[in-house]
Amino acid sequence: MQRVLVLDKLKSPLMPCHPARARELLRKQKAKVFRLKPFTIILIERTGGDVQPLELKVDPGSKVTGIAIVGEFRRGQRAIFAVNLEHRGPQIKAALEARRSLRRSRRSRKTRYRAPRFLNRTRQKGWLPPSIKSRADNVRTWTKKLTSHSPISSIAVETVRFDLQKIVNPEISGIQYQQGELLGYEVREYLLEKWGRKCAYCDAKGTPLEVEHIVPKSKRGSDRVSNLTLACNPCNQKKGSSDIEVFVKDQKRLAHIKRFSLAALRDAAAVNATRYATGDALKSFGLPTSFWSGGRTKKNRISQDYPKDHWIDACCVGVTGERVFIPIDLKPLLVKAESRGSRQKCLPDKYGFPRTAPKANKRVHGFQTGDLVEANVLKGKKSGRYKGRVAVRSTGNFNIKTDKLTVQGISYKSCRIVQRVDGYSYAMA
Repeated sequence: MQRVLVLDKLKSPLMPCHPARARELLRKQKAKVFRLKPFTIILIERTGGDVQPLELKVDPGSKVTGIAIVGEFRRGQRAIFAVNLEHRGPQIKAALEARRSLRRSRRSRKTRYRAPRFLNRTRQKGWLPPSIKSRADNVRTWTKKLTSHSPISSIAVETVRFDLQKIVNPEISGIQYQQGELLGYEVREYLLEKWGRKCAYCDAKGTPLEVEHIVPKSKRGSDRVSNLTLACNPCNQKKGSSDIEVFVKDQKRLAHIKRFSLAALRDAAAVNATRYATGDALKSFGLPTSFWSGGRTKKNRISQDYPKDHWIDACCVGVTGERVFIPIDLKPLLVKAESRGSRQKCLPDKYGFPRTAPKANKRVHGFQTGDLVEANVLKGKKSGRYKGRVAVRSTGNFNIKTDKLTVQGISYKSCRIVQRVDGYSYAMA
């Protein structure tokens, strides 16, 4: 089970405790709930205490980032807390494209003339597209959350999912890298991600896949990653040293293999694009930070026979991930990045003209859409207790979305804030 994060009376982080211990402290009124997600308690009287070294491990991904807290105890490394953080890069890209199409449509409409503006807007050094920058911002936000609620002493991060330059041009670092024990893991993991973990010739899944040369080595085919694909054993044996044009009869599949083999892995490129921003964000916390590659992570995970998952990969990052114990009952906290509200003043019609009144204040009677609230309605047809996310209305009658239903028309006077909206939604695996 997930450990419970603990703060002392002065809000300084202490060692995370077992959920049973946290329930005992709450029952004896020695602690109070400080935060629901991630669940954190604060001690009422105690200040300070002994702590063991804790390492925050991060496995950045284009869609999901794995985060884990690993403690160094007498029996060795042990995972005590894990998070799977889902990013919202595609949603950001879609929103920017919608805004861009609306903006460009103005140029073709017969509207009043507007003088051109000076083209003096320049991008800052290290600029990243918003859809990619959000990944680094999410990692920074959650590192700040966890370091402020647990005594983290060091950080280990996988900054390079795949070393694309070394994979494409192995000679760049000499023969030692080519013949190192991590080379096979780097190339194979890259191919698995690129080709969707299935055979390129028959789309077989759930079967052992082998690295296969599109142009056979017997016909001067190179070891470049653009000449490699994945094939199941029957297809690999059947193709042998024959040309791909002879082996693949389906012209559509043949064209796809040739075209896709030359394309770069977009997810790997997205992760590599943010590696410096992620590294700078983590180093800004002033803790000892080490950087590792994805090949080493996979080697550690396979050697310990752990299943594939983002938070498990995070546990296996770096040299301390070679021997790490992951309890069977440890389940990750599933976190999904959400928007913090729309900046759009009003909704337009299909022609781009406003069709609603400008929005009022973002907060109504101290409540904001997305806040986790608890409502206690004492009388009326909607009497009862409700706990969930609130959608505010300027009238003061809110909607509350619980796990089972949405209750409408709850007065703000019956609501109590449980946790402010922070731009993330939470669930347990």
